[in-house]
Amino acid sequence: MHARAALFDLYGDHLRSRGGQATVAALVRLMKPLEIAAPAVRTAVSRMVRQGWLRPLRLPRGAGYGVTPKCVRRLDEAALRIYRSGTLTWHGRWHLIVFEPVKDRPRRERLRADLTFLGYASLSETAWIGPRSSAELDNLLETEGVRADRFDAALEGDPRELVARAWDLAAIGEAYEHWHAEAVTLISTLPEGAPADQVFATRSRLVHGWRNFLFRDPGLPPELLPPGWPGEKARAYFEQEAARLLPAAAAFVDRELM
Repeated sequence: MHARAALFDLYGDHLRSRGGQATVAALVRLMKPLEIAAPAVRTAVSRMVRQGWLRPLRLPRGAGYGVTPKCVRRLDEAALRIYRSGTLTWHGRWHLIVFEPVKDRPRRERLRADLTFLGYASLSETAWIGPRSSAELDNLLETEGVRADRFDAALEGDPRELVARAWDLAAIGEAYEHWHAEAVTLISTLPEGAPADQVFATRSRLVHGWRNFLFRDPGLPPELLPPGWPGEKARAYFEQEAARLLPAAAAFVDRELM
């Protein structure tokens, strides 16, 4: 796990519900069970500040960092899909985005990565489609300086054909099966009565692996997925083990934040 990704996981999984802030010393302590050294933590934090995800704070226990509004939107969007912490509904319509070609390559690649994270797929270079609109979309387009026309669209045709063209469901399904096998192995290596820091590390790795699906799986409605979709079995295992390990992991976080 890279330090930046691990910090996003930490803020989203634990710190968001604890005020969204922590001292630098606490962040270093919390990253130690993941074998991420202090210099890597500080470098990642500095990068996240430059990118607008974190802001420096003066906390009672020393210098620290808190989430920005931009970060809150990203964490809440992720939590909605990771933990089903809200209602993801589909009414048979699609959210279509059409924008002018982006000539600057770095900006174009950032836009592509962020739209994919938000659940959109490319129909062409300038047309993207998703099963629902994203609360993050306005901020993303404004940040990248892209003006887009947006449509709440009804498809004339079979939505399954559109899904098959826009997303590689076979590859996503195989990724779920691979993740599930690795997750079972990960959990099986955690001994009974393991110390809280070890539980925290194991759960963090479980969550990190699952969170990666945000960049692959758009969260399509069940009626558009193949029968026996591997993602459901994987999700059931994730939710079971994440919940089982949470009390000990949360106790470790609370202890290190003191």
